[in-house]
Amino acid sequence: MPDSVVIDLQAIEDLRALNPADQDEFLRELVGIFHADTLARIAELDTHLAAGDTDRFRLTAHSIKGSASNLGATALQHAAHELERRTLQEGLAGVAPLLAGLKTEYGRAQLELGRLFPSP
Repeated sequence: MPDSVVIDLQAIEDLRALNPADQDEFLRELVGIFHADTLARIAELDTHLAAGDTDRFRLTAHSIKGSASNLGATALQHAAHELERRTLQEGLAGVAPLLAGLKTEYGRAQLELGRLFPSP
């Protein structure tokens, strides 16, 4: 999935339009929440995979998909969608490479969002 758009800039502009006069403070706050939440969800994926908990694993992938979509993290959204789809259809067998791909896409999103919204 490395050829996918990492961050949809139109989604960023749509979010920016919600509070245009705040010099991206709202977006910085959203990005901070996104990072903290996604890191926690990725840790949950690891835990659910180790425990063999297919339902919780799938629901956690779904949660990541939604938050990535909300922030325009397109490649991460697609990786989470594929993980959710695969888990729903085939269970947890063979999802480790997809989980690794999701982690890679999260790293790419984190870097791009850091570039777009550097810490003051």
